[in-house]
Amino acid sequence: MYVGDVSAKIREMIWQQVSVLADEGNVVMAWATNTESGFEFQTFGVNRRIPVDLDGLRLVSFLPVENQ
Repeated sequence: MYVGDVSAKIREMIWQQVSVLADEGNVVMAWATNTESGFEFQTFGVNRRIPVDLDGLRLVSFLPVENQ
């Protein structure tokens, strides 16, 4: 986990590196912005968390746990 206040350009550079290094894992990156919720996020990789836009508000929907 990394928490910081970086520019959009640096955030994009970090995202490129993280998505390459994630291999078969998954990543979520969130940052402050001037949207209704005050933040934005993106995901990489297969996971149970699915970003959903609900009238401009970004929420996270969880898929059911698969039986193992």
